[in-house]
Amino acid sequence: MAGHSKWANIKHKKARNDAKRGKTWSKCARAIIVAAKNGGGDPAANLTLRYAVDEAKAANMPKDTIANAIKKGTGDLGGENYESLIYEGYGPNGVAIMLEILTDNRNRTAPEVKKIFEKGGGNLGTTGCVSYIFQARGQLFVPKAGCDEERVMEVAVEAGAEDVADCGESWQVLCEPGAFVAVRDAIEAASIAVDSAEMTMIPSTTVQCTGNDARKVINLVEALEDHDDVQKVHANFEIPDEEMAALEG
Repeated sequence: MAGHSKWANIKHKKARNDAKRGKTWSKCARAIIVAAKNGGGDPAANLTLRYAVDEAKAANMPKDTIANAIKKGTGDLGGENYESLIYEGYGPNGVAIMLEILTDNRNRTAPEVKKIFEKGGGNLGTTGCVSYIFQARGQLFVPKAGCDEERVMEVAVEAGAEDVADCGESWQVLCEPGAFVAVRDAIEAASIAVDSAEMTMIPSTTVQCTGNDARKVINLVEALEDHDDVQKVHANFEIPDEEMAALEG
């Protein structure tokens, strides 16, 4: 899964420097609002909210903006009502794609997402067509600079991680959802830098993409990520490192 993992790492780096930071904050705010609405406004008692707040902080979202989003979710401030949906489909070369959606109007979102799929050489599928391929996992990226694999493995596995993999300039740490907080806290407590940490969906099988197919898949994924109602895009493509490096350039 080297190509897919490398893309995930590139995506996180890109997000930190993205000119569209306002859009990223908007998506973070939606996630916080929904989490607070469903489970209350205390991150210590609402793990979903804690994850959402942590991702917002990682995106450098201001504390006041985070606090206001929580208040909107709990009803202390007037706020929008968002519906949580999962869309599934296929990209070029049969790549499986699963989308996490938060929308205030599914009648608007569905045709817009369908159009993005079709324009990108894929198609929006039916419920369940690809979700069985993905498993929820905690995912962290640890920069290689200043920390070797053995040390990361020692700390992460002892805290409950399943695997540590080479992902270019970083180590990718994967764990069960229930172990995510413990693994992240253990790594940080060991004074090991964490480049990014999030809950994600990891594919059990991957599709090899090269040449024009690789570029089409990346373009489609980026177009889907750019849609306001799409919170996260999960896909099972694998692209050789040399081609991924060329695409990154």
